[in-house]
Amino acid sequence: MVQKYQSPVRVYKYPFELIMAAYERRFPTCPLIPMFVGSDTVNEFKSEDGAIHVIERRCKLDLTLFLFFFFFFKIAGVDYVYFVQKNSLNSRERTLHIEAYNETFSNRVIINEHCCYTVHPENEDWTCFEQSASLDIKSFFGFESTVEKIAMKQYTSNIKKGKEIIEYYLRQLEEEGITFVPRWTPPSITPCSDTSLSSCKKQAASMAVIIPDAALKEGLSGDALSSPSAPEPVVGTPDDKLDADYIKRYLGDLTPLQESCLIRLRQWLQETHKGKIPKDEHILRFLRARDFNIDKAREIMCQSLTWRKQHQVDYILETWTPPQVLQDYYAGGWHHHDKDGRPLYVLRLGQMDTKGLVRALGEEALLRYVLSINEEGLRRCEENTKVFGRPISSWTCLVDLEGLNMRHLWRPGVKALLRIIEVVEANYPETLGRLLILRAPRVFPVLWTLVSPFIDDNTRRKFLIYAGNDYQGPGGLLDYIDKEIIPDFLSGECMCEVPEGGLVPKSLYRTAEELENEDLKLWTETIYQSASVFKGAPHEILIQIVDASSVITWDFDVCKGDIVFNIYHSKRSPQPAKKDSLGAHSITSPGGNNVQLIDKVWQLGRDYSMVESPLICKEGESVQGSHVTRWPGFYILQWKFHSMPACAASSLPRVDDVLASLQVSSHKCKVMYYTEVIGSEDFRGSMTSLESSHSGFSQLSAATTSSSQSHSSSMISR
Repeated sequence: MVQKYQSPVRVYKYPFELIMAAYERRFPTCPLIPMFVGSDTVNEFKSEDGAIHVIERRCKLDLTLFLFFFFFFKIAGVDYVYFVQKNSLNSRERTLHIEAYNETFSNRVIINEHCCYTVHPENEDWTCFEQSASLDIKSFFGFESTVEKIAMKQYTSNIKKGKEIIEYYLRQLEEEGITFVPRWTPPSITPCSDTSLSSCKKQAASMAVIIPDAALKEGLSGDALSSPSAPEPVVGTPDDKLDADYIKRYLGDLTPLQESCLIRLRQWLQETHKGKIPKDEHILRFLRARDFNIDKAREIMCQSLTWRKQHQVDYILETWTPPQVLQDYYAGGWHHHDKDGRPLYVLRLGQMDTKGLVRALGEEALLRYVLSINEEGLRRCEENTKVFGRPISSWTCLVDLEGLNMRHLWRPGVKALLRIIEVVEANYPETLGRLLILRAPRVFPVLWTLVSPFIDDNTRRKFLIYAGNDYQGPGGLLDYIDKEIIPDFLSGECMCEVPEGGLVPKSLYRTAEELENEDLKLWTETIYQSASVFKGAPHEILIQIVDASSVITWDFDVCKGDIVFNIYHSKRSPQPAKKDSLGAHSITSPGGNNVQLIDKVWQLGRDYSMVESPLICKEGESVQGSHVTRWPGFYILQWKFHSMPACAASSLPRVDDVLASLQVSSHKCKVMYYTEVIGSEDFRGSMTSLESSHSGFSQLSAATTSSSQSHSSSMISR
């Protein structure tokens, strides 16, 4: 497995030329890097005008200073490790690109490093630095995995030394009275007289450096050499790059490996999710929840983004108003902040009639209210980050259990609580900084036994539980909350505006049938529809087009299985789907409807035609696209079960096909879709986001491809 590292953008508040003067002092040896014992210049080139300087060095490292590597070097019979480093300085563009690779063990280990110094895009007197590296150990005496991890750990532990070394030489230059290095300027060309012509030629010849043929073969005559004015890559703007100072200010102190994980996952989202991507704080929470395992964090984050998209959670604070019953009887609310600056949420669970709230509102309304609380918490964290001048990414919850009794262990209420915990754990990881549970009664262990298995271990470690009045003693509430804001119901001095709760009047209770219908409405209250796709039973929808050149748009997620997406056109309308007892044409299932419109007697090419190439969509993909219609008539959008292709070379199935089929529990797929017809004059021309829909995450996708045919135009984001 290849180990990768990507640094954030580090900023030196010094001009590029001064940084270069400090950088050159690292050679041929650097006392601040004990393992760097020497370097020899292999090839060197300077352009006639002095703007381009390319130098290639062979660097000698003594890694036997590290006991672990000493063991392996003794096995291999080597004393030193050699690296080749190529520096390409363009003084005209004010850039330095550094490429390095290992020469020793190159048949067993592949190490590549790229660094670049560039001018800050917003301040020409500052310098930016970026660094990336990859490590791939093919074979190393049977210790490949161990060496990979230790080597990358050793590499990242020395990352921050680079900045310290530059700053050390900057101070050295200052002590020598060098605080300014002039920028490169084109040499002035003065006409030569006949008498001085020979001296001019000698001067020009002395400025030139002959490059050996071998150096040319190695690429020293690259773009920078062949065209002195060729543009060099420059550092990105703050919108698409992460600055080290920004990370420290808004995200906190991260190790180099943690920074690398954040940057790489963010880059993956930028490349694959064309459009809006989550905030950096949100990405970091999912990484922390999976101990910075990028693959695991990416998986749960993509699942969460699909969930947010389906239920339009991004807009819950603006579009949903809690019912009056919740405003009157839900005994919870925000109350100032704790000593660390985290927003403080107070919940008087013991005073809350959970049974009455569930009977009056249903499980879904309670869940939606808790989601709105979490969304408000995220907003308050951003505000407090600005107010306190340090990163605040979580909140503190104070739960008062005075009054908790067996009524709170009502089975449907506990079921609702467990589901809420499950949803919050999956979609709001690492948002709870601390949970203070006060005045826990004797019945609390029973409730804790029921809910604790559903709480993540990392979250559980943030719980502090106090029985009786223990919270008033040493190690109690005053350690976490200022005395001035302790609520009055906890013998504090601050008036708390959190509702007192109380019993919900039974007159507000609703029947089981009403609650079931309301729950279904709340759960499916979305612009998206769900459908099931079975093997041999595709799901189809009909769109009638009156005006040619209209635009059919779609946005769908493949929730389960792999499907094939098709678009057909017919001059006549198919017969309405039959809803007979056998369900041959219309099937209703908990996962969504299944409707078939194309009659089995219809023939492709005679009764209907295909207007877009089939698109195979994998499980978990999000697809957006459009089709510009050429003719009026009836268009059919079809989602069909994707079967594994048969092996053409042999009648025997392939091993991969067998393994893939074993992973499919049933011949059933699920899709969640939204379609809309837009007039050609209203079409924006870009389907990376559906401009006319209200889904905040309709931009999210997994890759982007374009398909265009002679009579249609579509762009599909995956």
